[in-house]
Amino acid sequence: MNQLDQITSAMGLEQGCFYDMYGVEGFIESAPHWRRLEPFIYRCAELDKLDIIQKVITHVTDDHSYIDELFEVAEDLYNKGMKQAAIILYECVSECEKYQHSERLAMCQYRIFLISMGSDQKENIRIISKFEPFIERLDYDYQLDAIKDLANAYWGLHEWDKMKDLSQELERRADLAMKQTKKRVYKSQYPFFVYKAYANLLFSNYYDYTKNYEKALKYTDIYEEFIENQAKVYEDYEVHHKFREWAKLNKCLYKVMMGKKEVIPEYIKCIEHREEEILHAMVKILQSANRYQYNIDELLIRFKAQIDDKFSDERSRGRYTLRSWYYRRVVLFYELAFYYSNKREFELGAVSLLVSLELSVFVKDDVLISKCVNLYGQLKEYLSNQVHEKYKIIIDNIYIKASL
Repeated sequence: MNQLDQITSAMGLEQGCFYDMYGVEGFIESAPHWRRLEPFIYRCAELDKLDIIQKVITHVTDDHSYIDELFEVAEDLYNKGMKQAAIILYECVSECEKYQHSERLAMCQYRIFLISMGSDQKENIRIISKFEPFIERLDYDYQLDAIKDLANAYWGLHEWDKMKDLSQELERRADLAMKQTKKRVYKSQYPFFVYKAYANLLFSNYYDYTKNYEKALKYTDIYEEFIENQAKVYEDYEVHHKFREWAKLNKCLYKVMMGKKEVIPEYIKCIEHREEEILHAMVKILQSANRYQYNIDELLIRFKAQIDDKFSDERSRGRYTLRSWYYRRVVLFYELAFYYSNKREFELGAVSLLVSLELSVFVKDDVLISKCVNLYGQLKEYLSNQVHEKYKIIIDNIYIKASL
């Protein structure tokens, strides 16, 4: 590979321009050798030449010669952040794995699940359903992380009952793990107490969804107190700080959702310098304002830049899954439409409603599309012809995509 790169450089050509030819001659038309194949995969991954990796690996795995080695390279690429290259190897290894109950197959499916989750709701459901049966086949040390990640995925899809069931399983397994006296190195991402605390955080989110804010506060107190007690045993200050911050934010949030408008300044003070929390906070404040009929015009002006940027930088989503992040943007504009409509500012409401509908189509969420259509039906007599025309264009596009 080094010689090929030097030749390419001396000729003044783009790096990797001969990789396709080299892949065919070196690994497809002749017998592949691992000492040449391994650096070739790494170099293609570095240059993002994924189509070449796919072509070569599909041929190489025909005789199952290098499955062990390919899995190890996939893990290394994954850990180095080259995940799109890694997923090609994981998929090939999965297809070649003859033992359907093997830990390696389960690990491949787990990695594919983590890499593949995106903004498309229907695709995410397919990815989740494909991975879920493999959790029990994973190495026990990875199961806590897998259950946590799957619960987060259902959180992002707003499948609350499934999220709650997984949270209960996460807490049960964390309790069992914490009782183990055998000392050894575990492969889980966090100390066991973190999973128990996180399970209770998920419980609080469940009760937020069901509008049982007293219970949501109860479970917030549980994980906050639990983390404080663990702080005396473990010196993982970063984890403890995160949970304390989440508890502080969520306590303000649940009080706001109970209609306690006076808590909003404290809530805003907590989130104003945390980009990833502003969107979530504005969604919740709008929902509370719509439910209890109070004015938040000042806040809408203050955070206008973040609200107006409907397809804002995904890096601002922080700990939230991509699906959950997009969902919040849909709901934000839906609640804005309601808020302005309640104030009889129908044209402003219509602008927000069309954005919400557009985003609902983008994430392919039929429930959200239906909600937007229903709200439009309630407001249409107050809207201008221009709004009706824009609405028709969006709806027509839905039917066109559905017919393809």
